[in-house]
Amino acid sequence: MGETSLKRHRREEAPAMTKPAPPAFVYRISTADEWAEFQRTGATLGGDLDRSTGCIHLSDLTQVKMTLKNFFLGRSDLYLLQIDTSKLADGLIYEASDDNNYFPHFYGPGRSFVPLQLDAVIKADKIELANNDFTCGLLVGSDLPC
Repeated sequence: MGETSLKRHRREEAPAMTKPAPPAFVYRISTADEWAEFQRTGATLGGDLDRSTGCIHLSDLTQVKMTLKNFFLGRSDLYLLQIDTSKLADGLIYEASDDNNYFPHFYGPGRSFVPLQLDAVIKADKIELANNDFTCGLLVGSDLPC
């Protein structure tokens, strides 16, 4: 093989991949009781699922409606909390739920499962349920798939 042929067959080094920056916000679906307790105490470890798995389950905005339909259908006592990812530091980790979906989870530093602090919440909207469709101010105009 000539030099030109070798160059064609030589695999070029791919540039080093860097971890993409997280979005500015992630979202927590909270029950009214959980949200009231969160506001009263200034922090939350989430609900039973969160406590049993050692992380607080969150969603990207594109995942919120799917999460609502899969886990909260029929519930009318829900709030959507907009969380500032810059307040979560290295405690925010994306994990695969299947081959196509990666969901954000908050563990805290070193996966220590610390409470999510109220100062990370930018906004909270009551989620309305009508005709099995969820909506709130944070979802209006987003035309997100369900």
